[in-house]
Amino acid sequence: MQGTKFQLGQLVWTRGVADRIADDSEFAKFATQSLKRHAKGDWGNMCQEDKNENNLAVKAGNLRIFSAYEHPTLPKIWVITEADRSATTVLFPDEY
Repeated sequence: MQGTKFQLGQLVWTRGVADRIADDSEFAKFATQSLKRHAKGDWGNMCQEDKNENNLAVKAGNLRIFSAYEHPTLPKIWVITEADRSATTVLFPDEY
């Protein structure tokens, strides 16, 4: 992905997210845009302290990066990049 601030590793969608993407093009667009925002360092709907932690994680290169994204009519999603940058997972909060 162009313009990323860190390596995403393998991209993973949970079963719930993958099923919703397959059934709902608006949600598919939201999930893709959220992943792009995460990769560019836009942490979404996180408190300032968590945003600061993510910025530190990007600089350190060995800490987990966690983002949350909300949409007025769609379910909230989380995006988590592992500390070792081996994978980035898009999931619903109740799938954590």
